[in-house]
Amino acid sequence: MTILDYIHRNALAVPHKPAIIAQDGTVITYADVYQRMRDCDSLPIPLLGESWESDFHLRTTGTTGKSKTVVISQQAVIANSQNLIHAHGYSSNTVFVVAGALDHLGGWSKIFPTLMTGGTLILLDGMKDVNAFFRAMDYDSTHLATFLVPASIRMLLQFSADRLASYSHKIEFLETGAAPISHTDMLRLCQLLPRTRLYNTYASTETGIVCSYNFNDGRTKPGCCGPALLNSQVFITESGTIACKGSTLMSGYLDEPELTATVLKDGCIHTADSGYIDEDGMLHVLGRNDDVINIGGYKVDPVEVENRALAFPGIQDCICIADQHPVLGDTLKLLVRTGGDKIDKKEIARFMAQTLEPYKVPTRYEYVEIINRTSNGKLDRKSYRK
Repeated sequence: MTILDYIHRNALAVPHKPAIIAQDGTVITYADVYQRMRDCDSLPIPLLGESWESDFHLRTTGTTGKSKTVVISQQAVIANSQNLIHAHGYSSNTVFVVAGALDHLGGWSKIFPTLMTGGTLILLDGMKDVNAFFRAMDYDSTHLATFLVPASIRMLLQFSADRLASYSHKIEFLETGAAPISHTDMLRLCQLLPRTRLYNTYASTETGIVCSYNFNDGRTKPGCCGPALLNSQVFITESGTIACKGSTLMSGYLDEPELTATVLKDGCIHTADSGYIDEDGMLHVLGRNDDVINIGGYKVDPVEVENRALAFPGIQDCICIADQHPVLGDTLKLLVRTGGDKIDKKEIARFMAQTLEPYKVPTRYEYVEIINRTSNGKLDRKSYRK
């Protein structure tokens, strides 16, 4: 079957049911979605290919190098959708609020499981307007779902926590991914949404959706992304990096066979992410090898430093970067956004030193108005490298 076959089936079964609610409020039924897809007419979701029955082309963010065009087959899109349907519980009742870019995997991958199961998509223009997000959550359903990057979750927790909690009876599941979510934010989200399934997912444009973990399980394991999903396999290489197999993988980088061969080998994608698999078969992600900072021979994962800093009251966002000290040489620097309130830098340092090894405690702290992020919410580490 192709994506179009699934939409055709729903167009016959529930032709007048809302399939897509566009940003301007326009309602598009399943019958109309099928007709437009068949004719390749305009839809508020991007085609990203020649037709709805051919390969799709998705761009990477280029956070660790140049942006690349990834070729994703029909088989891979359907396998990814099956992973999400099986793991997260999509159904014909699902009303999925897409509050992210539709040309990146995080938002784009939610289109197909929703439409394949006969659910309804509500499309937003990102999280630029928090009120628009909550208006979408006012939709008459107790089977709401959404995908939010950790930066958007943190914004909601800081400025709209009570408002978010008021929807706890309506939000069936919430997924996060694209970047690490701090343990502090995981715990807070569990507290606000005690009845909601809260998923931390491991995925990339190249691998597809491969692991997911409901951290609202009473354990809330930090850094855990759960077991391999229905159509995926995950293992750790001898060098400690994560590798993925299965039918969700990309076909390759468009017109770049040599670059493809560096990551896709014998039907397996080799990532630059470090991790391990625990005794329960759950994947834990430790960070990207590309992001590791070398301090006096010690390797520091900046995510660990940032997660600790985000637990400090008043810090809204931060990034840990390499710095040069005139006496000490290579050191760490923490850029901090507080939203206006100044914090004693010595207090932050003391707080960090309570749980981190001395070489992981930043030497310098700097207040900034904004932390650079990519369009899909990842920390833009490349922009801070000299």
